[in-house]
Amino acid sequence: MELMFIGAAHEVTGSCHYLQVGGKHILVDYGMEQGVNYFENVPLPVLEAQIDDVLLTHAHVDHSGMLPLLYARGFRGHVYMTDATADLCSIMLRDCAHIQQQEAEWKNRKGKRSGNATPTEAIYTMEDADGIVKRIVPCPYGKKITLSENVSIRFTDIGHLLGSASIEVFAKEDGEERKIVFSGDIGNSNQPLIKDPSNTEEADYVVMESTYGDRLHSLERPDYIGELVTILRTTFQKGGNVVIPSFAVGRTQEMLYFFKQIKMKKLLPEYQDFEVYVDSPLAVEATGIFQKNTYNCFDEEAMEMVNKGINPITFPGLKLSITSDESKAINFDMSPKVILSASGMCEAGRIRHHLKHNLWRPECTILFVGYQAIGTLGRALLEGANEIKLFGETIQVNATLKQLAGISGHADKAGLLAWAKGFTQKPQKIFVVHGEDSVCEAFVNSLQEEVGVSAYAPYSGTRYDLIRHCFIHEAGPVAIEHKKPGNPSNSVFERLLAAGQRLLVVIKKNEGCANKDLAKFADQINALCEKYDR
Repeated sequence: MELMFIGAAHEVTGSCHYLQVGGKHILVDYGMEQGVNYFENVPLPVLEAQIDDVLLTHAHVDHSGMLPLLYARGFRGHVYMTDATADLCSIMLRDCAHIQQQEAEWKNRKGKRSGNATPTEAIYTMEDADGIVKRIVPCPYGKKITLSENVSIRFTDIGHLLGSASIEVFAKEDGEERKIVFSGDIGNSNQPLIKDPSNTEEADYVVMESTYGDRLHSLERPDYIGELVTILRTTFQKGGNVVIPSFAVGRTQEMLYFFKQIKMKKLLPEYQDFEVYVDSPLAVEATGIFQKNTYNCFDEEAMEMVNKGINPITFPGLKLSITSDESKAINFDMSPKVILSASGMCEAGRIRHHLKHNLWRPECTILFVGYQAIGTLGRALLEGANEIKLFGETIQVNATLKQLAGISGHADKAGLLAWAKGFTQKPQKIFVVHGEDSVCEAFVNSLQEEVGVSAYAPYSGTRYDLIRHCFIHEAGPVAIEHKKPGNPSNSVFERLLAAGQRLLVVIKKNEGCANKDLAKFADQINALCEKYDR
């Protein structure tokens, strides 16, 4: 029984952990890396086609975004996740594929104009996204689900995003039993709309996130609505727009809830009819999914509104922008407005167009409402960039830059420690992941000093024997200068290689079948080899 760390080790994004139980190969999350990555990830220890199942903590792309690539390289198992996460992934993974293909097309057009004949391939296609979506198994919170005779799982609401969960894995091997808990991203208490995180009482081992493990949010619940009213009033008085880079799933719906409160309570009477544009097809679809999952996922405050027949995230003046023409039209309307657009870190999507049209205008405000990873455009702006490049054009940063203090889907250090203290018996060890390098180490110390539990921050490639309670291999940091999600070199060949690797897996699985069937199979393979061996 082995646990291996692949991604989000001493880094925030690209979550991926590997679990081997009695010959069964399981991944927990398979996320996309975002921003600059300082440490190299090791490859998966087995072929993608040999992975039996994937367990997904939630839908954010840094946990789910590489699942279509897993499918492209031969995975044909099942992906287990909560009901709401299944709904979100069905749109988010297709949206990711659309973005990959769009960016590849744009680079190819640019390459042709510059005389670069080397084609760029998307890292995966819409067909890959559709394929992985068909492998999804939706699961309810709180129900124990059997994957095999040796592995069962259970999802617990962790309050980070609609459908987010910590995952309990009940594993058996050679007469030994171990319970491993993967925290996923632990939610911030008192978030709007969704429930607060729930504790898990028992675990032998815990794999725990540490995104904000070195800092505290405000001790009092921040007055987000009051801050928003001030920002809106100041900006509208100057005739500017409030542009909000916002994650399409989660943060956008929270912001709509705040704007609903402002409108409903008439907190900005002089601009009561101000318009809010949601310029993201994904965000529009996600908002519908939030409304579908109210009874399973909404907190008491939101449900009180729902039970009164009030929709907590719609209001007069809300404009939903779907087509590219509708998106372009927003920037030709000079009346002051709010523009909510993805992506939340300004790395892709329509927000970059809105920044191009608003960043240079001193009357406008760019309002950040979420975490900005190192190396992202959002992080650069918050750290004081005077100018940026968008679509090959230099843009001066003249707008006012604001950050809504304390708003986060992640628990702070106090919240993380509270969750760790929720175990009635101390786990054998807590593995700290999903945090910047220094944050992981700082949080390890906090767990040891304040919770009294053994803790360790693994690097990618670290392997641990869960039966013998010892390291198989303690990996060290493998530094890289720069690494961003991009195109695998010669990706068409890689897909062909993956197909060949999957074929080997299928051949081995057919051992013991009737000789007649195996002979037919062999003849078909040889015929393909004859055709292409030229």
